[in-house]
Amino acid sequence: MPRKLRDSVIIITGASSGIGRAAARAFAQEGATLVLAARRAPLLDEAEDECARLGGRAIAVPTDVTQPDAVEALARRAIETYGRIDVWVNNAAVTLFGRLEETPLEDYERVIRTNLFGYVYGARSVIPYFREQGAGVLINVASAVAAVGQPHTSAYVLTKWAIRGLSECLRMELRDAPGIRVCTVLPASIDTPLFQHAANYSGRAVQPMPPVYPPEMVADVIIDLAQHPRREAFAGLSGRIAALGHGVAPALVEPMMARQVERKHFQPLPAAPTRGNLFEPMGEGADARGGWQQLNQRQRSGPSTTWTALALLSIPLGIYAWRRARLGSR
Repeated sequence: MPRKLRDSVIIITGASSGIGRAAARAFAQEGATLVLAARRAPLLDEAEDECARLGGRAIAVPTDVTQPDAVEALARRAIETYGRIDVWVNNAAVTLFGRLEETPLEDYERVIRTNLFGYVYGARSVIPYFREQGAGVLINVASAVAAVGQPHTSAYVLTKWAIRGLSECLRMELRDAPGIRVCTVLPASIDTPLFQHAANYSGRAVQPMPPVYPPEMVADVIIDLAQHPRREAFAGLSGRIAALGHGVAPALVEPMMARQVERKHFQPLPAAPTRGNLFEPMGEGADARGGWQQLNQRQRSGPSTTWTALALLSIPLGIYAWRRARLGSR
């Protein structure tokens, strides 16, 4: 980056809770200037005050990222107020649980419009300003499921794969503007209110799949990318492990992932159908964390999930090595 974080203007979407709220705090502690966007105006006001207490400055701009005009207005507000945009963090996201054929199509489309088109609108709004400035960092928060799929969340997964592809395409399109960098963050299961906010047609209560990492870990990765941009960065060892295994032996990892989702992504409790926060924001889940790490610790028994994943990964890696050795001997 041409500027230090203290001198930088940062836009964060989905800043009212979860990863966005944690990132806002981290940037504020560095003295950055923040433009905070989300649908929940009261929580944005709280985040604005919190950033000021932490040493930064911020303005709250209530924004629905499914509306392209609103996202363009968000970018204009930053330019009119501060004269530039140095970092744009595309982060707003929703999720939906249920088998493909059992989820309402309108809900499915809403996930795509929020998670994917919200990022498209953000990129389209900020890149012209980056070009005028000759510099800027676009950070797209995707997910580890952009590297390996999972059942019951196909709407969410396909948007995260698409976000990873969007970032790659933009890096190619911006080769004529070397001062503009596009980065992708791939978080594993994170302790955020995303799961309290989830639309759910599975009939079962949901939870993040362990191991569950704190949102501050992702915020640290985002801070690092703002200062030292690079193509991609994982947040959480389990996501990196799953991606590595899928890259080596997808036919073996896919059924393993399906079994893990069935066993670990749901609680042993029934749940009534809900649209969650797809169309209207919810009052609950108003902080960076969702309280899932404590639940995960109470439920955990036996060896660490990360070490279990490493042991499972050794199977496809061993088969891959054996096949390579056989080919070499031939």
